[in-house]
Amino acid sequence: MKTLTLHDLNKADSLRFTFDGTFDARNGLASSVVPFLDALEQNADGWMPTIVKTSRKRKYSQEAVRRALEERREEYGTVIGLVRPESPAVSLVLTLGPEQERSLWSTSLTVQPLSFFSEIETCRSFVRVARSWAAQYPANYAAAHSAADMQFAKFPTFGRDNTAWKRDGFDKVYELFWLNIFGPKLVELVGRERMLSTPAHLVEELPNGSILLVLWPTATEFVSEEARVVQARAHAHLRPDVDFDTVLRTLSERSAALVPVEPRFHPDVAPFLSRLPDEFAISERQRTIAELNAFRPPVPEEWLPVAHPSDVEKPKRVLESYGDLSEGLVAALHTKVPSIMDETVESLTDLDFYFWRDNFPERYKRELIDSHTAPALGAYLGDVLVRRLGGTWVLRQKMEESQVRVGKRVWLPFLRARRYMQSRQSLLDYSLTQFFHEAERYRP
Repeated sequence: MKTLTLHDLNKADSLRFTFDGTFDARNGLASSVVPFLDALEQNADGWMPTIVKTSRKRKYSQEAVRRALEERREEYGTVIGLVRPESPAVSLVLTLGPEQERSLWSTSLTVQPLSFFSEIETCRSFVRVARSWAAQYPANYAAAHSAADMQFAKFPTFGRDNTAWKRDGFDKVYELFWLNIFGPKLVELVGRERMLSTPAHLVEELPNGSILLVLWPTATEFVSEEARVVQARAHAHLRPDVDFDTVLRTLSERSAALVPVEPRFHPDVAPFLSRLPDEFAISERQRTIAELNAFRPPVPEEWLPVAHPSDVEKPKRVLESYGDLSEGLVAALHTKVPSIMDETVESLTDLDFYFWRDNFPERYKRELIDSHTAPALGAYLGDVLVRRLGGTWVLRQKMEESQVRVGKRVWLPFLRARRYMQSRQSLLDYSLTQFFHEAERYRP
């Protein structure tokens, strides 16, 4: 059963809940975790984790959690995972500090997709979980919100450098999210009466002096104009030193940046470009799609109208050397790009994506790329033209001049590969996918 990776959780917007509290570990981890799990079991309707994950996986039960805590207990703390592979997907990482009077209780919860929380009752159940945790494990500050919008807010540093963040923590109200929990210290800094009078959907004082604040009935409505007004008004209420109009303008810009953009990629590179947006942070995805929509790769120039005649004395030996280069590339990459063994246009697209995601041209030494990777890639590209488009090699002593005849044109795969491997941008400008489709138009 597949569990979620960070990459999986970045594919769509999620509800993200970060909760850093404390607990008295002298009572033992097993008993301390019971209220935490009870709150989940009683309220996580439809999104309850089903697997306990450490070095092994167990079906969820409180006993399985206790066993996992015992397995992972170390001098400096304990970390376990609770996951749900099916939709809505859940990733919950529980980190417990060393066993002492006031130990760290850190919970990082992600539920995907965010749209699961579009119903009021579902959100009420989530609020009950947050309320229970906040009462049991006092936190200075905790928040639940759209993961994408949290990225825009630069949570949890809010744009501070690491030194300032670690020194000051949540020393004031930097942002407000859908659900907010303010610990007693932060409440007193802001003013208890001021915080209790915040204009919001729910403001509730908890028995330990914390305050639970929920801006809107559901987690999904944050992008609406009305929700942003509520968010800005509440922020300005808690921080009289900030300007309402400035805050609202920033929030509105964030909403605009999250409006879905329909992909309209150049058809020759669409199979390649369609894979790129998921590699960007969710907050950057729509802007990335718009930029890729506008991208127009240069028309391939690595071709000749008339072939230069072959000038090699032993063509069989040259072809064997090209085969060795191509096979070397396959051997090096077949585990990372399994389709490379098929020598198809899909293989070329997979290679485009692999080299781009790995930032291959800028990550590896230029000498290695120029002397080995680019020639091997040129040989492989030429072989794909021969095998899939019925091309014919026209060999030259100078490798970069060797050609593959397809129809009325001859193509220069080694030249294309060299240009392709210059930079990460050149992987887009000179993609293997586009080169194949351009040559395909001249197939007899």
